[in-house]
Amino acid sequence: MRAQEYAGGGRAAKYAGEGRIEIGQDPISPPREGQVQIRVAYCGICGTDLHILHGHMDQRVSPPQAIGHEMSGTVEAVGGGVDGVKPGDIVTVMPLDWCGDCPACRAGHRHICQNLAFVGIETTGAMQELWTVPARLVIPLPDDVSLPHAALVEPLAVAAHDVRRSRLVAGETALVIGGGPIGQLIALVARQTGADVILAEPNADRRAFAARHGAHAVDPLTEDLAAIVQERTGGAGADVVFEVAGLAATALDATNHARTRGRLVMVAIHPKPVPIDLHRVFWRELELLGARVYEREDFERAIALIAAGAVPADELISATVPLSETLAAFETLTSAQALKVLIDVQN
Repeated sequence: MRAQEYAGGGRAAKYAGEGRIEIGQDPISPPREGQVQIRVAYCGICGTDLHILHGHMDQRVSPPQAIGHEMSGTVEAVGGGVDGVKPGDIVTVMPLDWCGDCPACRAGHRHICQNLAFVGIETTGAMQELWTVPARLVIPLPDDVSLPHAALVEPLAVAAHDVRRSRLVAGETALVIGGGPIGQLIALVARQTGADVILAEPNADRRAFAARHGAHAVDPLTEDLAAIVQERTGGAGADVVFEVAGLAATALDATNHARTRGRLVMVAIHPKPVPIDLHRVFWRELELLGARVYEREDFERAIALIAAGAVPADELISATVPLSETLAAFETLTSAQALKVLIDVQN
């Protein structure tokens, strides 16, 4: 990654050290060769951004720095040699910068490059009025996709990748453990795939959201999840189990719900090693799969789902706040009721 390929301009919400967000003003420069300057419309906040705010990622961030990577916007200007987008186009950004030379890249797995830089963490991010990025990361969007909905493309691409990695097909049963934003999106993509979905989540509002959109929602604190999975699968177990809660207890329990030769997909980030029932993996010949970020085809599927109205975009957006209230937006996101909070960057 070349840091000079990324730049900002205008008003920006910057991470300024543990727990602090500062609203600043940066000079505006035109895009250079191979760059696209985007007037950012909306930027979503995710769990990674929360980790940054709490100081957990200071080894990767250079405060004061604009962060954020779930975004939508309109092309403001393009540098020389840029094809495929022009001023006025609605776009999003696939925020992965790979080296192209490591064994993973050479094997075709650039999204998990061994030297991967995540845009908006290792580089300046999207919580600023004008954001300049390499043209290779810019993805055009259909004109009929609204800018708020377009800010959901990146997290929906995460879910699309998780489901694609699981090899889930129509008629199978998927168990999603954890009904936060990504868990809900996985459930939605799985339903669009034609699967029967069970979602385990202790929060009543999140269970209600999942139930409204076709999942069988279960409170794992008061209901017997194992019995429900057995009942809905005729005693076989789930074809795919997505562990999204990120708790040691849920990771340990996940193998109990998979059918013989079922697939367990680790979606949540566990920063420290947690126990897995490897005897169960052996006994039932389970597959344990990691699923990290996304590839271009996952972005394309996410765009298609949003353009088709196949996901309830308006319901997924819990709140929209102006750039000046970015810190309050982070606080809103910590509420168990919130799914996705957007920053209206131009206000």
